[in-house]
Amino acid sequence: MPAHVIVLHRWTDSYADYASYLDHRALRVSYVTTARARPVLPDAAAGVAVVRSTEDRGAVRAAVDGLIEEHGRPERVIALHEVDLDVAAELREELGVPGETRAGLHPFRDKLAMTRRLAARDVPVPAAEAAPDHAAVAGFARRHGWPVILKPVRGTASSHVSRLDGPAELDAYVFPAGVPLMAQSYLPHEILHVDGVVDGGDLRVWRASRYVNTCLDFTRGEALGSAEIDDPMLLKNIEEFTRRAVLAMSSDPWVFHLELFASDNSPDPVLHVLEVGARPGGAEVPFVWREVHGVDLMAAAVDVQMGRPLPAYSPWREPGGDEGAYAGWLLVPTPAARPCRVTAATSQTPLADGPYAERLPAPGGYLADLPGYEHSGARFRFRGRSSAEVERAINRTLERLDFRCEPVDPARPARVVVVGTGGRAYREYALQDAAAHSRVMTVDGTSAEWELPYLTDHRVVDTGDVGALTDAVTELLAGDSGPAGVLTWSEVLLERTAEAAERLGLPHMTPEAVGNCRDKLRTRRLLERAGLPSARYAVVHSLEEAHEAAGRIGYPVVVKPRALAGSSGVVLARSPDALDEVHRHAEGAAFVGLDALEGLMIEEYLDGPEISVDSVVLAGEVHCVNVARKRIGYPPFFEEVGHLVSPWRQEPWADELIDTVTRVHAALGVTSGVTHAELRLTPSGPRVVELNGRLGGDFIPLLGRLATGVDLTAAALDAALGTVPDLRPTRDRCAAVRFLYPEQDGTVEQLDVSAARGVPGVERAVALAEPGQPLLLPPRGVVPRLAAVIATGDDAASCDRALDEAVSRIHVRVNPAEER
Repeated sequence: MPAHVIVLHRWTDSYADYASYLDHRALRVSYVTTARARPVLPDAAAGVAVVRSTEDRGAVRAAVDGLIEEHGRPERVIALHEVDLDVAAELREELGVPGETRAGLHPFRDKLAMTRRLAARDVPVPAAEAAPDHAAVAGFARRHGWPVILKPVRGTASSHVSRLDGPAELDAYVFPAGVPLMAQSYLPHEILHVDGVVDGGDLRVWRASRYVNTCLDFTRGEALGSAEIDDPMLLKNIEEFTRRAVLAMSSDPWVFHLELFASDNSPDPVLHVLEVGARPGGAEVPFVWREVHGVDLMAAAVDVQMGRPLPAYSPWREPGGDEGAYAGWLLVPTPAARPCRVTAATSQTPLADGPYAERLPAPGGYLADLPGYEHSGARFRFRGRSSAEVERAINRTLERLDFRCEPVDPARPARVVVVGTGGRAYREYALQDAAAHSRVMTVDGTSAEWELPYLTDHRVVDTGDVGALTDAVTELLAGDSGPAGVLTWSEVLLERTAEAAERLGLPHMTPEAVGNCRDKLRTRRLLERAGLPSARYAVVHSLEEAHEAAGRIGYPVVVKPRALAGSSGVVLARSPDALDEVHRHAEGAAFVGLDALEGLMIEEYLDGPEISVDSVVLAGEVHCVNVARKRIGYPPFFEEVGHLVSPWRQEPWADELIDTVTRVHAALGVTSGVTHAELRLTPSGPRVVELNGRLGGDFIPLLGRLATGVDLTAAALDAALGTVPDLRPTRDRCAAVRFLYPEQDGTVEQLDVSAARGVPGVERAVALAEPGQPLLLPPRGVVPRLAAVIATGDDAASCDRALDEAVSRIHVRVNPAEER
């Protein structure tokens, strides 16, 4: 078996290219990550476990145990972010995996231990002592003077770092709960950072940079930048000092980020170590090294943790060398408290005299309250022929940057834009429920009519154009500082809505996850890779290939298009002769607004009752809410003629169902929103048919509300707003829908459902067709329904009795179609 490697990952940006560092074909590479970071992981991952935070040791250990059960004990544990190094070291010790241990990591993560080690090896450091309380800080100040820096013994990105200028500030200072602090002498010096790789007991490759402002300034709302140094004399002194400092910490191979105090701007300043990390530098350091210098510090860190030899790096480029030899970067915090809405964001700086790369939020977009440099409001990267050139570009960018935000006011009423309302008969209940929960606006391809009583505003645009859709959502949400979100319950509009939400920074299932759900081939491949119960499958491009695949899988088989909806083109073939008949039907199937994609799926037929599961997903945590038992008709087609939502949590398969559905979401990267999964309860347990990334259709959410009291439409709005919905059931009843079909192909002449509404237990009867409308039964037509009747009861039998009586009272006349 290939070796198993577990990676702890937390970045949402492409700081690390794991696919190039670890051969996912020769290794089983699995990941423990967060919901936000999940989308950037390689598709070839052997497994992905989503946790709320990679700092939650219990959750991480449980996730690792699950990955071990699936893929075996790991041979290596990889972590590249500084905060994850501790957990990785603990895992290595507990699992007996080679690599950095807690003892080896301690002097890098514990800043007091770091200071003591460096001082013991005659490397200059500012005075530092433990600061458990006010008395300790006062004593430190008496010995070393004011100002005093208070900082966490273990921390990153200047979190909880404060400067105290005297006794009055100390008296007013409130120590953060549960955060051990240290006191450090304040040095009024500029700060440098040196990044590089140690190997063979010496510096292999390194770069020194001068900060623009400080990390502490950044926490106070000022920009933070850096420009590489080109002064040869200063660099010579920095090199000598850096060698002493990093070798005092370790002579083993490692990647370092060293921060220094420099007493002045002369070529020969007095240097002190501020701190040193055993990992690649943060902010934009990994990017500029990769893009300007061609050295991937993340790759080097993976090599070290994998126990592999480091590459033979080219010598550090001499000052005055090739164009682009010097790099810099700039981070600009949001100018308003987060969460906030961006009202303007443009650098107004031509590439010729500005950054070579920039990341600015979209005007009208939203910025969540997220920690870390990668979530800075604006990010820029620079290259130049000298330090001065880079610094000028940084200053020009700061001068010309127009970046404005307004904070989101949680006290204001929430607003949600619904993209595409759908047909009135099927979705009016959902829009009504949505309007009762928050202010609702719509974007659609046609003017709002029946929707108007439920709306505060709407826009008509080409919903096939992601740019136009994004602009319309932005316009609707502008001018109000309240919470905002966007969603769709349309399968046709799901991908474009996800793209618009991503551009605007609004909570939503990612476009990648939507694609994983929509493309049934990608779904099957990802489920197979994750070792999840699914169906054997093949993708075929001809009838001959279909016969070969069906023979290999074994009859009966299901034939279906790769990416349609509403069971269009889905058909059962029980024999080679039947496959000849149904292949053309599946191949010619269409659904307005959707691309079927190339090829047909041939899948193993999963025998057993078919169910659907509606779930709410919040930050990767899956909450299964409703189970609907499907009623299937018109074989060999899979026409859904009804659904029953009934109590299910006491069923013998309930726990396995929840586990399967949870793992399916993780495998497909679905970490946010409301979903609709379809499964079969086979003799070997629940098996996945597909996962849909939107609210269920066919009135199933309404059935769920009637049966349990949980409003899935309201939950979908809450998920779109990034808030936790109320999923507590208030009742435990049954609710069912039955669809009425014509007895034969024809044109509707009369349809009256009013008498059905008076049947006890009937909640509603809805006409789905109109006089003059032609209806063709499968396979000639798609969902040729006359009406829907919805009933509630204490059990399934009482629902069926009400439905039987209601259907008998519906008056319908259909003129048969002429024989052809």
